[in-house]
Amino acid sequence: MSEKIIITENLVKRYPVGVGEFTALNNINLSFDKGEFAGVVGPSGSGKTTLLNIIGSLDSPTEGTAIVLGRNISKLSHKESAMLRNMHIGFIFQVYNLLPVYTVYENVEFALILQNKSETERKKRVMEALEWVGLEGMAQKKPSKLSGGEGQRVAIARAMVKRPELVLADEPTANLDAKNAHAIIQTMKDLNKELNTTFLFSTHDEKVMSYLDRIVHLEDGRVAKDEIIKSKYVSL
Repeated sequence: MSEKIIITENLVKRYPVGVGEFTALNNINLSFDKGEFAGVVGPSGSGKTTLLNIIGSLDSPTEGTAIVLGRNISKLSHKESAMLRNMHIGFIFQVYNLLPVYTVYENVEFALILQNKSETERKKRVMEALEWVGLEGMAQKKPSKLSGGEGQRVAIARAMVKRPELVLADEPTANLDAKNAHAIIQTMKDLNKELNTTFLFSTHDEKVMSYLDRIVHLEDGRVAKDEIIKSKYVSL
């Protein structure tokens, strides 16, 4: 029996706008199994980033529930939300948000410092994560010396170094050319297969969609279509 690691029930998110309000998500009912490589797609304003933010405990629902890794997002304190993110969820954004004064190694290591891992354990895990993304030879470089594709690979390593059960990727290829975009998604696909990590993307990039095994289409905050597809790409 598949393990449901994300469940949303009648999920609604509204934001105040002037004297009224804007409904970003309207009655979303979805579930995702462990190990899925799935995406939420739709035009700007469709609600896909809002959905990822709630799943990642960066925001909370107005109505309904979001159960992530067995936790009800609405009932978590700020401390509990931070603990969920630090221990169990990896984030990859279109802006890498690397700390410019630190090396590649130190940027990736930071997540493990937050987990109070020992120096020995941190070194082992950081070098393993950099090897996953093909950057083990760049550990001492600063972010300013990296290409866009390399910077995004560091972001992947930073997300994966703690071996999270869930990775949320919000438009991770938006700032990359086609060659780098395909390489980045293939890396994540390989990690999905190797580690059985669940990946959930927010995207409108056709290149990303071509790798996904499931695509949830959002329109005006509602699920317009939920389709299982056969990806034509395989792990290298």
